[in-house]
Amino acid sequence: MLKDPQVFKYSDIPNFPRSTVHGHAGQLVFGTLKGKPCVCMQGRFHLYEGYPIQKITLPMRVFKLLGVETMIMTNAAGGLNQDYKVGDVMIIKDHINMPGFAGINPLAGPNDDRFGVRFPCMSDAYDRELRQLAHDVAAELGYSDFLQEGVYCVLGGPSFETIAECRMLHSLGADAVGMSTVHEVIVARHAGMRCFALSLISNRSVMDYDSQEKANHEEVLETGRLRAQQLEKLVSTMVTRLDNDNNNSF
Repeated sequence: MLKDPQVFKYSDIPNFPRSTVHGHAGQLVFGTLKGKPCVCMQGRFHLYEGYPIQKITLPMRVFKLLGVETMIMTNAAGGLNQDYKVGDVMIIKDHINMPGFAGINPLAGPNDDRFGVRFPCMSDAYDRELRQLAHDVAAELGYSDFLQEGVYCVLGGPSFETIAECRMLHSLGADAVGMSTVHEVIVARHAGMRCFALSLISNRSVMDYDSQEKANHEEVLETGRLRAQQLEKLVSTMVTRLDNDNNNSF
């Protein structure tokens, strides 16, 4: 959907990580979306690829220095909330950072004051106005029946969660669980960028010991394909509504 795209392979960018996940293209695409300057990551980086967490989040600081003001992130996640169905889209309103409990935080180490303060606030990590905009746009497009809003919990991966882990995370207040996004949000917020994130519920987490279901990556990819066009429409329509006064770039 980007007009006048310019593509840079991650492997051609000095010191940039490489994407190793099946289904991730591994390139930056610059262009305009509905007249707004935009850069897209095709393929992201994850703890389970073996990268240090500071390396995973390096692109956020690159984007900040490029002038990006608004970050829109998407991921595939397992549904913990029993009311969620495969194919639902969850607006992330808050997160639980499990690696952070163990001291694995992208802001650990010396603080770079050029980007932000030593102790950044995270209670407003997911922009309220952007979340409301998503609800408004979804209602107009007729997507409200599969749109949810909830709490995303990040784990390290790459193994999917056990039944006991899923039960524990759900009891802690998590509606969906995944292996990405939160680290980027922390760094983006540290640098003063607005954040909005969506989870595509690509599989239902197994919560019952009698269940024969098993989480698998193929199911995740297939659900992504089925919802791709609708998510494109939702995000691109949101972009057209972003504050025109300061010509947001994202």
